[in-house]
Amino acid sequence: MKTLVGIIVFISSSFLISFISQNQNNDWDSYLGGSDRNHFSTLDQITKDNIAQLKIAWTYSMPDSGQMQSNPIISNGVLYGISSGLQVFALNAATGKQIWKFGDPLKNWASTSRGVSLWKGEHENRILFTAGPNLWALDAKTGQPISSFGTSGKVDLHEGLPKIAKDKFIISNTPGTIYKNLIIMPVRLSEGADAAPGDLRAFDVMTGKIAWTFHTIPYPGEYGYSTWPKDAYKNEYVGAANNWAGMAVDEKRGILFVPTGSAGYDFWGGNRKGQNLFANCLLALDANTGKRLWHFQTTHHDLWDRDLPAPPNLITVIKNGKKIDAVAQITKQGYVFVFDRVSGKPLFPIIEKKVPKSEFSEESAWPTQPIPTLPKPYARQSNELSSEDYNPYSQNIDQLKQTLKSIDKNWYAAPSKKGTLILPGFDGGGEWGGAGADPEKGIIYINSNEMGWIQTMEPSATNLKATGENVYKTYCKSCHGAELEGNIKSGFPELTTIHQRRKKAFVSEIVTQGKGMMPGFGQLTATEKSNLLGFLFKEAPKEIVSAQELKTKNLPPYKMTGYNKFLDAEGMVGISPPWGTLNAIDLNLGKYLWKIPLGDEPI
Repeated sequence: MKTLVGIIVFISSSFLISFISQNQNNDWDSYLGGSDRNHFSTLDQITKDNIAQLKIAWTYSMPDSGQMQSNPIISNGVLYGISSGLQVFALNAATGKQIWKFGDPLKNWASTSRGVSLWKGEHENRILFTAGPNLWALDAKTGQPISSFGTSGKVDLHEGLPKIAKDKFIISNTPGTIYKNLIIMPVRLSEGADAAPGDLRAFDVMTGKIAWTFHTIPYPGEYGYSTWPKDAYKNEYVGAANNWAGMAVDEKRGILFVPTGSAGYDFWGGNRKGQNLFANCLLALDANTGKRLWHFQTTHHDLWDRDLPAPPNLITVIKNGKKIDAVAQITKQGYVFVFDRVSGKPLFPIIEKKVPKSEFSEESAWPTQPIPTLPKPYARQSNELSSEDYNPYSQNIDQLKQTLKSIDKNWYAAPSKKGTLILPGFDGGGEWGGAGADPEKGIIYINSNEMGWIQTMEPSATNLKATGENVYKTYCKSCHGAELEGNIKSGFPELTTIHQRRKKAFVSEIVTQGKGMMPGFGQLTATEKSNLLGFLFKEAPKEIVSAQELKTKNLPPYKMTGYNKFLDAEGMVGISPPWGTLNAIDLNLGKYLWKIPLGDEPI
C-alpha cells in the first residue's frame, strides 16, 4: 500500500475555516493551524463557491503501510510531514519536490503519528517528532539529527518517569506543543492496569533535558493527593491520567491548557477509589514552570474511558458586554465546557448531577457527574434513546428493538455484568481531530460521531498457569474473541490464521511494541510471551513448571468482555440515524447556529 500526500489531502484533512482577521500570513506552522488549535486560516482564495474547481497540483508518494494520520505543517514555503512509517519529510510546498527525508520505516511501522512540531530559533529551526518511545530533534534545513539534543539527537520518553514505568508502553501519536524553548509532550500509554504514570513533562528544545514535570497522579503534599488512595502515585497498577490528545497554549499569557484522559485501568476503579484528580481534567498550567493555575474535572472517577479527546480551542467571546478570552473543551460525551482562560470560571453554569451506583461492592462510582447547562449536547446520549431508535435500514429490527428496550441506558450508568449502552461511544462524540473555531467571533464548529457501544463486565480469572491459552484469555480475548475469531465489525482482526499470514518475529514485535489501536504488552514475562506466541502459532503446548503462574495480581476482579459496537446483523450502526453531525455553536450565547447530519443512510 502506498501513502499519498498531496496539497488537496492537506487541505481536506484539516478542519479548515477561512475568514479574514488581523493575522494575514500564509504559514500553517503548527499542529491544527496554530497554538490556539482552531483549524483557522485567514487565506481567502479558496471559497465555498470555487472549491469544486480544485485540482491536484502534485502528489508525493511514500511506499509505507499503515495508518496515515499526519497533519502536515507549512513554514516559509516548506511542507513538513510524517508518513505512516514515521519517515519525516520536507517538501517544496509549491512543487512537491522532496528536500529531505529522515527515518527508517522498518523500525517504526508499529506506530502512528499525527504530525511534527516546528521550533523557530534565531539561527536555526528544528523539527521535533516521535518514533516509538523516542523524541527526536532534526535540523529543519537538512533533516539530520541534532547531536546535542539528548543522546545523538533523541530522548527516551521514559526519561523522568518513576522506576515503575521503566518497561511500560509509552509512545506519542500527537505533536508536542512548542512554547519558547520548550516542547511539552503528550504521551500515549496502556489503558490497562499496566499503564505508566501520565506525568506531564516539558523538554528543553536545545538539550532535550526535562525543564519541568507536573504529576497528574499527585505526590504527597501536592494538590489532589487526597483524591486517590494513599501512595497511588507509586502503585505499579495505577497509572495513565495522561494527555495524549495534544494541548493549546496562550502564548501572550504563558498559560498551557492540557486535556487529560482517564486513569488506568479504564473500566475498573476499585484500586483507585476517589475523584482521581488530575485524570479527565482540563488543566491550566504556567507554561514556563508547570505550576497549576486552575483545573476542571469533566468526569469524576472515570469508568467509561471518557478521555478528553482533543486539544481545547482558544477563543474570545462577549458576555454581558465584556470581551472575555475563553477556552472551550469538547468531550466524548458531547459536551462543550467553556471557561475564562485566566480565572477558570465557567462561562455557563455547570451542575453536578446524581448518577447510578456500581453493583460491585469493590467499586466506588462517584455519586455525581458535571453537566454544563449550555451549550446543549452536540451528540445524542444513551438516556435519550427508546426501543424505537433502531436503524430502520436493518434486517434484524426486532433484535435491535429488544436490545434497546432491555439494556441499561442510564446516563453514566456504572459498568455491570448485564451490560450498558455507551452513547456516544468509546471513540466519542468529539474525536481526536478536534473542533474548528473562529476565534474572534466565538463560534465553534464540531464534527460529531454517533456510534453506540455495549459495555459488559465479567469476573477476571485468577491463579492461572502461564499457558499460552491463559495468557491469551487474560490480555487478548476482550478484543480478539474467545476463539480468536476477532470482531471485524468493531475493528479487531481474527487471529485464527495469524500463523499462516505472518511470521512469528513480526507478531512478537507487535505483542511488545503495539500497533495501531493496540498497545504493547512489554510487561509480559519471557515465559508468558513465548507461550502466547506458541498458542497463536498452533505449536504444541509447552510444559509449564507447576510454580509458574500467570501474573494476575495486576488484574482487577472484573474486566470488560470486549470492545463491542452496537451493530446490526450486517455490521451497520444499530441505532437510528443520523450517525454524525456537523455543528456550529455561538459560544457567546451557548446557542446553536446550525446543525446538519453527516450520515443518515447506508452507503
